[in-house]
Amino acid sequence: MKKNYSTFCCYIISFFVLFFNGALGYGQQVSPFKQGDRVVFLGNSITDGGHYHSYIWLYYMTRFPKMDVMFLNAGIGGDKASDMVKRLDGDVFSKRPTVLVGTFGMNDSGYFEYNGPDADKFADEKVKESFDAFKQMEARFKGLAGTRIVLVGSSPYDETAQIEGNVPFKNKNKAMLRIVDFQKQSATVNKWEFFDFNTSMTALNKQFQQQEPSFTLCGSDRIHPDNDGHMVMAYLFLKAQGWGGKKVAGMTVDAESKRATKVENCQLSNIKKTATGISFDYLAEALPYPMDTVARGWGSKKSQFMATKVIPFINEMNQELLVVNGLQGVHELLIDGEKVGNWSAEEYAKGINLATLDKTPQYQQALRIMYLNEERWEIERRFRDYAWIQYNFFQPKGLLDANNRKSIEILDQHKEKDGWLNAKRDLYSKAMFPEVRQAWQGEMDLLLDIIKDTSTPKKRKITLVKSN
Repeated sequence: MKKNYSTFCCYIISFFVLFFNGALGYGQQVSPFKQGDRVVFLGNSITDGGHYHSYIWLYYMTRFPKMDVMFLNAGIGGDKASDMVKRLDGDVFSKRPTVLVGTFGMNDSGYFEYNGPDADKFADEKVKESFDAFKQMEARFKGLAGTRIVLVGSSPYDETAQIEGNVPFKNKNKAMLRIVDFQKQSATVNKWEFFDFNTSMTALNKQFQQQEPSFTLCGSDRIHPDNDGHMVMAYLFLKAQGWGGKKVAGMTVDAESKRATKVENCQLSNIKKTATGISFDYLAEALPYPMDTVARGWGSKKSQFMATKVIPFINEMNQELLVVNGLQGVHELLIDGEKVGNWSAEEYAKGINLATLDKTPQYQQALRIMYLNEERWEIERRFRDYAWIQYNFFQPKGLLDANNRKSIEILDQHKEKDGWLNAKRDLYSKAMFPEVRQAWQGEMDLLLDIIKDTSTPKKRKITLVKSN
């Protein structure tokens, strides 16, 4: 079993070396976020109800605990570029972005008509409609002073997965790629940044479908990535920001000489050789990245952790490496007195990746941040459902932000004919009151304060005890 797993891991790593030197390219790099950034993610349902931006933020929360950076969701389910233009002022620019990450194309390109007559004509019309709407968006973006623009090609519509009961819309993704192309051209002309999820994720889908024809990163509907797909998106984005190969921390200790021969992003002190092994104090500048093993979000079936079967995130971005030379035999590892595991001298010399061990105190500390961030995400989703009602239902009726008795009476007149509207009616009945929205915002602010307090790495006592 171990041999098969090792072979699989080697295959994955080899594939990604080729993949990122080829499909992704070097011209799509995105500058890292910095102190004080307010990063707004504008998009459709994939942004609205998805986790990719939350997973990216979790990386910054754990890797840069002293950095103040804010991520804000500005996705609305069902949106096309033409819908986004109508809410730029009230829902996007009002969030005061220093970085605006914009993506669209899934809804712009249409759906069922691809399997009907005149599919090519339909595609041409949809792409033109999207382009015309984007030109309005582009003009507004140009007027934003002090805001960095990052245009992002949409995650793909997966036409190649073999999904029972789901006939794909032929060549829909080709139309989406035409939308990606004009986004890229705009970024080049305007000296904005650009990144393409579509090409990268399509390549991954096709690669893994060779072994498992039903494999997809795009969800059972071919459109909405599950948590594993969103983690892949987060990884690809972080990779484009240049974080590949950056360790959480790294330490090499020589047990005989009682000294640290190499340290990365951490400090070691008080190194002592004991009768049964060695001990030292360890203070890292970052925490390991915790991977959720639970499927979260409406309709989700896969967890964030399942993405590790597809991407080398752990090898590339989640290494907290402990190397100890000069040992003999098997030693038990304890951190702050907590038993973590037993490894041989040869294994310690090769290195133990502490970031994969959920028993360590630092992983448990990071896990708290993950759960707090998930709570924040859940509350933010309420605001996105509220925005969906405001911009999809009330705005066309001239009732945007009315939030009065008339607005809810109008809603009740239409809810039985619109399942989505009906599902969000109860939430709107609360969110229409500013005090409720203020309370929700207060909860999120409190969670972020707790995350900031929780994310500061602590000095740990590492002890190796020789096992009998």
